[in-house]
Amino acid sequence: MSGEAAADTLETAQARRARYHTSENPFTFSWPAVPARQFLAERDLAFAPGTATGPIELDASDALGTRYPATTPTLLARYLRIRAGEQLRTTFASAGDVYYVMRGSGSSGHAAETIKWGAGDVFCLPGGAETLHRAGEDAILFVATDEPLLAYEGLRGPAAGQARIQATHWPHREIESRFDSVWARPITANTTGHSVMFTSAAMHPSYTTTPTINAAINTLAPHCDQRPHRHNGVAITLAIQGEGIHSMIEDQRVDWSDGAAQITPATLLHSHHNRGSKRMRSLVIQDEGLHFYTRTPGFSFD
Repeated sequence: MSGEAAADTLETAQARRARYHTSENPFTFSWPAVPARQFLAERDLAFAPGTATGPIELDASDALGTRYPATTPTLLARYLRIRAGEQLRTTFASAGDVYYVMRGSGSSGHAAETIKWGAGDVFCLPGGAETLHRAGEDAILFVATDEPLLAYEGLRGPAAGQARIQATHWPHREIESRFDSVWARPITANTTGHSVMFTSAAMHPSYTTTPTINAAINTLAPHCDQRPHRHNGVAITLAIQGEGIHSMIEDQRVDWSDGAAQITPATLLHSHHNRGSKRMRSLVIQDEGLHFYTRTPGFSFD
């Protein structure tokens, strides 16, 4: 290539966009740390009697340094408040959406499928298209999506009929029946907790809820402790029954508050402790599905 041609190449728009990094150790770079925080103000707004129908985001983008709403680097959670007799339309730029019904009853219609839900139900819908939620009585849904992961890549949700995720419903009554055997199971050196996870045939051979997200109801008997552990997936923990419950995240104590969600950052040693008279119950949403796929779950008891 002649000198003139080489100079022309360096002056192209594409070449001007280029940057070069020659650090001795590129692993010294890091994004802002994920904070161990609770979303109490958002919980209070969701449950306030006068709150209108609409979404309430659990947004930590100020701490995470993202240009888009995010609860964690890969997950965005919301409360959906739907007043009795009203409806709410949502469209999330996600691969899939995982819902927990905190209060009330109603239905959610997505494409040609409709799920009728009640308190304690869990359900999952494909992302990328509009969902119409209707409430028969005053309702609060908690929904988590992988919107920040797609936003980071500059992607959209799947086209209609192209999602790997299928509309799936785990009714409260069936969830409760599964706990009979879980609670009867003896505690061993390998026990991480007493939980029921939510998966579907579409996720086989994995047991995640979506390709990225795994969701479960976790429980802990009164006056018991969940063994300290760590993993590479971040966790959003929604306190369903949190009276007398606290978590230790490294050396930080976090007292639970019913209806509020908290973040457990990835890789930190953490444990849960029940000093109340009722069985702890929480919805746990993690991005561990992403780490299962990349073969990096990072689970350990130390």
